[in-house]
Amino acid sequence: MKLACFELMDWEKDYLSEKFGNTLEISFNSEVLNSESVSTARDAEGIVVFIYSTVNKQVLDQMPNLKFIATMSTGFDHVDIEECKRRNITISTVPTYGENTVAEHAFALIFAISRRIIESHERVREGNFSPSGLTGFDLFGKTLGVIGVGSIGTHVIRIAKGIGMEVLGYKRTPDPKLAADLGFRFVTMDELLSQSDIITVHVPYNQETHHMLNQDAFSKMKNGVIIINTARGAIIDTTALVDALQSGRVAAAGLDVLEEESIIREEQELLHREFPIEDLKTVLENHMLLNNPKVVITPHNAFNSREALMRILRTTEENIYGFLSGTPKNLAF
Repeated sequence: MKLACFELMDWEKDYLSEKFGNTLEISFNSEVLNSESVSTARDAEGIVVFIYSTVNKQVLDQMPNLKFIATMSTGFDHVDIEECKRRNITISTVPTYGENTVAEHAFALIFAISRRIIESHERVREGNFSPSGLTGFDLFGKTLGVIGVGSIGTHVIRIAKGIGMEVLGYKRTPDPKLAADLGFRFVTMDELLSQSDIITVHVPYNQETHHMLNQDAFSKMKNGVIIINTARGAIIDTTALVDALQSGRVAAAGLDVLEEESIIREEQELLHREFPIEDLKTVLENHMLLNNPKVVITPHNAFNSREALMRILRTTEENIYGFLSGTPKNLAF
């Protein structure tokens, strides 16, 4: 099988070369897969990609032999699922590599906000060692609202309970045994929004969760709530978040993801592509977030630990072997 790999680092290329170099015709491209780079893989029967590649109809039309996609991520909104179904293309994901990793990053953002870590560090670098004006707040006794109690959300709850927080969880299909075992309560979304001091998002991005936290949702929250998002940027309506920060409804936000973050990631693309007005508006709003002292932003880095990266690679290896053996694993559909 001809396998084309995109967005891989050198050590990942070495790993896959060692595993498959003698059994597959394998090629590597450090760039993303899109309508421009697809020319390097037109005859590929399988591809390995990450979240910044765009596997849409335009790309798929140029890959007539494609039968298998291994995305090195849990989410797969960068892949046109319906088009792949129509073409009988198998898609394997990495479903559980980062449950503890992303949960820990969510709390890194929470601690950065609650203990004013960024401001404190910047002050000391300027030679000022005064703690005046850097008063934070305790997490002990505060109520954490966890939207999405899957594998990541469950780890978040374990950490929160260890700190001594009260926890409310929202899930479409509540698990009473899990709640009893970990000592938290499942509540309605409205209850979670109105009762939580901190709200953290751990749901996948899809049509149902698009702008889940919108103007109406923010209006139901406590004044001074903290918002954490390590899931996908578009789960939060950027306009609504900017307004809530300006009004004080949201006291601070910790974001590892931004709406339309692929545009922000390579701003020079604005010189070469025409974007809809709404995309340009979102870019400007994201920059308002970037320059807002109430907001801590990290560059979609929650997954990025040594251990998690190795889990991603090993699962991708298993997914490739599964497809080759006729028993595909970790299917997207």
